[in-house]
Amino acid sequence: MKKLNIVLASLLGLTAVSAQADVANAEKLAQKYTTIAKIVNPGYAGPSAMEGKIFFNRKITNNGNEAACASCHTPNPANEGKHIVTGKAIRPLSPAVNNKRFNDLDKVEDKFTEHCNDIIGADCTPEEKANFIGYVLTEKTPSAKK
Repeated sequence: MKKLNIVLASLLGLTAVSAQADVANAEKLAQKYTTIAKIVNPGYAGPSAMEGKIFFNRKITNNGNEAACASCHTPNPANEGKHIVTGKAIRPLSPAVNNKRFNDLDKVEDKFTEHCNDIIGADCTPEEKANFIGYVLTEKTPSAKK
């Protein structure tokens, strides 16, 4: 029984480290975008969770369709989402809830390009990306299911 407790404690510790590592990856990526944003706009003060939340929930009409990031991901990035066209389940965006979200930074870049083009019709700016990540990092608790 003692060995089982040690194994369980070790596994829980690894999960915590993994989630923290992905939060750290998200923070590193936000810093990268912040650095680029400040080159483009020297007045940019750094990631704003409030601006990220506004960006995340802002509905945009593109090619006759109105959508926002929250259309698939829900207004709370810590919740599971569902694709508005296919109905496919989407794991939470928040790395505090989904420890695989910022695992592969190349994949994050690809998804930003894909989804920004789908939603706003162009790649997101470094400022928008930094703010988005800043917001996603603040959401750590899924909403209560109704």
